[in-house]
Amino acid sequence: MSSLPRLQGKVALVTGSTQGIGKAIARLFVQEGAKVILNGLPRDAELGAALVDELGVERALFVPADIADEAAVHAMAAAGVARFGTVNVLINNAGMDVFAEPLAMTAAQWQRCLAVDLEGALHCSRAVLQGMLAGGGGSIVNIASVHGHRIIPNAFPYPVAKHALIGLTKALGIQYAAQNVRVNSISPGLILSERVVQWLQSDPAAAQRQIELLPPKRIGEPIEVAYTALFLASDEARFINATDILIDGGRSQLYHE
Repeated sequence: MSSLPRLQGKVALVTGSTQGIGKAIARLFVQEGAKVILNGLPRDAELGAALVDELGVERALFVPADIADEAAVHAMAAAGVARFGTVNVLINNAGMDVFAEPLAMTAAQWQRCLAVDLEGALHCSRAVLQGMLAGGGGSIVNIASVHGHRIIPNAFPYPVAKHALIGLTKALGIQYAAQNVRVNSISPGLILSERVVQWLQSDPAAAQRQIELLPPKRIGEPIEVAYTALFLASDEARFINATDILIDGGRSQLYHE
């Protein structure tokens, strides 16, 4: 068995990579030999610079872009290619929570949710697909959600976008399978990102309720999602395509009153 890092020679674009799951993925990918294009909003520039310092300028580049802006996404991808070469791996991690009562929801809330959580993944995929096809293949991993499998009350329209993202995963995966481009998704449940940690710390009782609901009696960690993304991005998963993997400790299989 080869002892080489699992992403040796790969170039990866990881959106939303200044915090949480995206940051864990970026760190692990560099550890496993990849060069990584980091992404966040322009306001995340300080976090992006700190992560580049941590990972090393020879292995990481931060390019700010709002993934809802297709022109900005293409410019981001072009900057990454100019620095590191063709993108072999895309992790569509950037997203946002939009929770609104359907009748009270504004058009702007609906449009922003779909623009970021669904269309953003399409923009990024379109920005790198030509290079992947010309280079003989690649791997796209979309970070979906347990909301794409089960409906949680009072979370509209977020689950609409995540259900659609899983559909996008399957459709793109089949579209380009014969050209050796694989498209898969990961659906995390509750994961200890910085935002979730802050929420749980502010309400210890809510944190305990969440822990009790989970079969393992603990909340998931970003690195656990990152290792799944690593597997799907690597050649080890070369016959896995148009598939979604749930990472929720089994919670979505439970029935609760």
